[in-house]
Amino acid sequence: MTQAVFLDFYNTLARFDPPREQRQVQVCGEFGLEPSIAKLRRAYPAADDYFYQESVRDPVDGRSEVDRLKVFAEYERRILTGAGLDVSPEIALQIWQKLRRLPSRFALYEDALPSIQSLRKRVQVLGIISNITRNQTHVFKELGLDSQLDFIITSVDVPPGKPHPAIFLKALEEAHTTASEAIHVGDQYHIDVVGAKGVGIRPLLLDRDDFYTEITDCPRIKGLNEVEAYL
Repeated sequence: MTQAVFLDFYNTLARFDPPREQRQVQVCGEFGLEPSIAKLRRAYPAADDYFYQESVRDPVDGRSEVDRLKVFAEYERRILTGAGLDVSPEIALQIWQKLRRLPSRFALYEDALPSIQSLRKRVQVLGIISNITRNQTHVFKELGLDSQLDFIITSVDVPPGKPHPAIFLKALEEAHTTASEAIHVGDQYHIDVVGAKGVGIRPLLLDRDDFYTEITDCPRIKGLNEVEAYL
């Protein structure tokens, strides 16, 4: 019986507003580049996976400024390459730096709060496990998540974060439950699925845009409203 559901934050419960694809199109236009929204949306998951893998190998925030910029330039280059554009690392870094200066905030997906409120009636514990490199307490409060959840654990609290076992084990400790009684929902295969499976937690891969069609070793869902079917 499922006692606890753990949820990822970025691209699971919330997205950037305006969407990061739109901001990419805006900035790329300043460099004479015209990527499509659809291709950018498909390119982001692989680039995100690269960034997370780099963070696992050696936390990016702890690197020298030169090394950090190399990672960000490569991250941006992979996004644009995935969208069919060939740019140099130098141009990729310039685009990333402009993107970083654009104002943005987080917005919940439409299915986030309704799904959380429905899950509250079915399980004893709901929590967030997220790879966040800085304190985002104010963001969770603004989005109304803090009052809906039993705990929020981030990589700030338990470095280096997912997919390392420590952050998942901390969530189990907070939930006062065992791995076999917990589910973790996230949008990144190597970070969320592999990490959860590593400690015996059942993973659900949230694949809103059908990016992970080749994945067969765990359930793949299109929306948070599907989580209840796996309790």
